Amino acid sequence: MNGFASNAPSAGVLELVRPDLRGFGGYKSARTEALRGDVWLNANESAWANPADADAVCRRYPEPQPAALRAALAELYGCTPEQLLIGRGSDEAIDLLVRVLCVPGRDAVVISTPVFGMYAVSARLQDAPLIDVPLRDTAQGFLPDLAALADAALAGAAKLVFLCSPTNPTGHACALDEIAGLAGRLAGRALLVVDEAYVEFSDVPSATALLARCPNLVVLRTLSKAHALAAARIGVAIAAPELIAVLRACQAPYPIPAPCAELALAGLAPAALAQTRQRVERIREERSRMHEALEGLPGVRRVYPSQGNYLLVRFDDADRAFATLLSTGVVVRDQRAAPQLGDALRISIGNPEQNERVLSALAVREAAA
Repeated sequence: MNGFASNAPSAGVLELVRPDLRGFGGYKSARTEALRGDVWLNANESAWANPADADAVCRRYPEPQPAALRAALAELYGCTPEQLLIGRGSDEAIDLLVRVLCVPGRDAVVISTPVFGMYAVSARLQDAPLIDVPLRDTAQGFLPDLAALADAALAGAAKLVFLCSPTNPTGHACALDEIAGLAGRLAGRALLVVDEAYVEFSDVPSATALLARCPNLVVLRTLSKAHALAAARIGVAIAAPELIAVLRACQAPYPIPAPCAELALAGLAPAALAQTRQRVERIREERSRMHEALEGLPGVRRVYPSQGNYLLVRFDDADRAFATLLSTGVVVRDQRAAPQLGDALRISIGNPEQNERVLSALAVREAAA
């Protein structure tokens, strides 16, 4: 278990929730009532559909947690529906977790930069102290110091530790035994939140396999990346059912628009899933090809190994590389303001034609230099 052993007192996951929110019922909307009828006059909805709503999908409020979509997502992710909360992308789950767990000004959040910025944003909005245990830049890539993460969380009275795996923007994925060991160190003291937005592209399996033995584990998944449904804003938190119930009580009444739920459900049909798996494999192949090709370009200082659908690249002159790509219509993510990444760009893996445009633009730049 990577040298980890649990020495924290055991405690139910609800003991980590803010005391004032334990047992909180939240808002009871018209769709949460278990009522049956054929004339619905309880939610002040329009009796007529909007002229632009040809299928009359939108005149009524949607299901707060669409049952069919929840069942399909639970099957996809290997959990029960009771372990799963659907939200507006992973962003909503991150925000809910910070608000539900952290007493403002007291309970801390632990992150490892460089990393996805929403963890720090949500902590700031909740006035939760932020503890940063930076990633280590090694020959194997940017790696988290898991022992230091646990030590910092325990010493800093943290309630949440965010572990992005594969990490955005650096690309490393943690092994399951490492995640289980860290969760064990934090047991009874903090939740470990593993953000798996890119796990479909990874060789490492999902941490949902650990939920049965790690009650303080939360796994975040999304349809935005591998499933190509970013605009639908469908993300999930997977955790102990009692924690999911608290998160739902603190969520907005109608978080999932009906058209988005219908689109997501169609995107999880067998034929769509089969095509998604093929495209994921194509991205993985292109990732390997791009890694090798970028490494061979003059002016490229380092290409980091990645388990996501992107590559982090250091340049001798990142400003010029960014401007050159932009001048040819190619937009990449500028990482130079992020800690430890003053010379780096993150390049998403596109289709083969898009990837060739990246390589061609950078090659022309170096030839001109």
